[in-house]
Amino acid sequence: MSTDSSITKDKLSRFFDHTHLMPFATNESFRVLCEEALKYNFAMVAINSYPVKFCKDILRGSDVHVGAAISFPLGATTIDTKLFEIEKSIKDGADEIDYVINITELKNKNYDYIKLEMDKIVSMCRGYNVLSKVIFENCYLEKSEIEILSNIAKEVKPNFIKTSTGFAPSGANIEDVRFMKSIVEGDDVLVKASGGIKTLSDCINMIDAGVSRIGCSNSVNILKELD
Repeated sequence: MSTDSSITKDKLSRFFDHTHLMPFATNESFRVLCEEALKYNFAMVAINSYPVKFCKDILRGSDVHVGAAISFPLGATTIDTKLFEIEKSIKDGADEIDYVINITELKNKNYDYIKLEMDKIVSMCRGYNVLSKVIFENCYLEKSEIEILSNIAKEVKPNFIKTSTGFAPSGANIEDVRFMKSIVEGDDVLVKASGGIKTLSDCINMIDAGVSRIGCSNSVNILKELD
């Protein structure tokens, strides 16, 4: 899929997790987000956990999922806190969960903790039949840490591993995506790119690199580029 002409609007739209994670969000801006997601048939709306119920009420009965961002954007909460937020989000209507790893414990080389956290969260998501995505926040990580996380994910098998929150100094890049994809391989664990993806060209490059989802707040404008 190396040229703009090789992908249609319908195909591209299903890559997008249409994102609105700003602290100044309002019900009206969430309503617009959901209406855009319905109009363009995006895969998901990516929001914080608080407005999940509001957005689910708008999207109920459609193919557009509601995704809750957990321990966002720092990941610096306990496993129990993350599990509580996840379960509440699922009961409010979340179909997908994107959680941020405990970066401190990764830096501490406490890999058992990272695996335990991932295992408990993925298990809870499986139990409720919702998708799980693990946010690495690659710009803070060494390549060796990205490799360790990817290998843990290969074993635990969340639905996705994800490059970034979009709130750090930098977001997704092609090199990281290819590296993550090369480790998890196959389709058991997919890769999501987010952060700094603003143009159709950015999206095509990410898809060529192996991503299956793209977190983006500029989704509508990118689709319009295809016109």
